[in-house]
Amino acid sequence: MTRPRILYITGMTRCGSTMLGNVLNEVPGVMHIGELHYLWRNGVLGSGTNSSCGCGADLRACPVWSAVLGAGDVPADAGSARAIAGAQDRTLGHHATAARLAELPGGERPPDPAAPIDAMAAVYRALHRSQGAPLLVDGSKYPAEAAALLRRPDLDLRVLHMVRDPHATVASYQRSKSYIDRMPPWRVVARWNQVNRASELLRDAAGGRFLQIRHEDFGEDPRGVVERVLRFVGSPGPNPVDRDGSVALNGNHTVTGNPDRLERGSRRISCDERWRTSLGRWPRALVVAGAAPGLRRYGYGHAGAPAGRS
Repeated sequence: MTRPRILYITGMTRCGSTMLGNVLNEVPGVMHIGELHYLWRNGVLGSGTNSSCGCGADLRACPVWSAVLGAGDVPADAGSARAIAGAQDRTLGHHATAARLAELPGGERPPDPAAPIDAMAAVYRALHRSQGAPLLVDGSKYPAEAAALLRRPDLDLRVLHMVRDPHATVASYQRSKSYIDRMPPWRVVARWNQVNRASELLRDAAGGRFLQIRHEDFGEDPRGVVERVLRFVGSPGPNPVDRDGSVALNGNHTVTGNPDRLERGSRRISCDERWRTSLGRWPRALVVAGAAPGLRRYGYGHAGAPAGRS
């Protein structure tokens, strides 16, 4: 059997990964699985938020995920789930990206206990067998996790780093959502810097298996960006986005993620530009002061307008 091909999306939360995953899910042979990192915490232990499947069923009642969790090599009991969640916290946080990269072949250290990564690989294999999907899209957004997965010879992993203007990210976190709390602007900026810097560390390790795109480019030219991603993962398409930027969403089996994953029907893809009028002077100044290197690196002007294509 061929190795499962995985498109692992990394970047700051609220970067648009859920929508991109849902769009790719409409391509034959592609399955968007949501944020697999949270399968054991939310799906098995029921201790997180937004733990239903994208199909609307309780995750353990969903026919797709109940079959995966019943597979012999996928740990699905409460004790294993607690151990995996604990190991994720200790070894796969954003701060651990450099350490996980050092464990790649030729690196400086032996691998850390591999239970969470072994469990994820078992799920990928089970989905590959049961769903027959050549490509699985995982939007977990933990760069240390992607670094650890890169060392798996049984997986064909591709890394997609999705970047969003920090002005828009700060504004998004000023609005509560059912699955995630509000966050003060200073903390959003600090997290934005940390996650995106950690994601960039993957570039050299992944080589030709790394692609970076901007949320704003996806909103402005969704068909073109999707075409670029499909070429990157080696999928022949067809592109599900119409020339006017619309896509028909028919449902998915995603773990956790933005509640937008539950949307169905025709959807016009665009950027959320409300921050341009809603974001106050102090948060704007904080973004410019705290994220200036990233604004330049990713081609954003100080006002947040894209200064060029990435």
